Amino acid sequence: MSSTDRLRALAAALKNPWAPACLGLLLCLGPLGASAETTTATTAQPSDEQPSEGEALAARQFRMLDFNGDGYLSRGEVALFPKLAKAFDAADANHDGKVSFEEIRAYAREVRAQKDKAEASSKADTGAAKP
Repeated sequence: MSSTDRLRALAAALKNPWAPACLGLLLCLGPLGASAETTTATTAQPSDEQPSEGEALAARQFRMLDFNGDGYLSRGEVALFPKLAKAFDAADANHDGKVSFEEIRAYAREVRAQKDKAEASSKADTGAAKP
């Protein structure tokens, strides 16, 4: 798929009211963080096993954003998406200036774990406050 075709597909996807939520999957807003399978960095595939719906969607969004098709997201490729651009450095675990799908998955797991811990703590605090 050429860069022009990717841009057209991205523009069409962004017209979909669900597009922001789909892109959010790349930032752990969905079930992506719950999976523990491993992948190769350059394939942008969730795993050889049947991926969850959220992982499959995240992989499609990753490939769509990977305009040059090198298997990584660069700062330029995510520049139009403030949430992705803001999280770029945190997701770039090896600090090579590009983010692989595996780095996105690891970042997603970390953020999901932090969110779950905060929710559990909040529930515990609420339960302890009751007489």
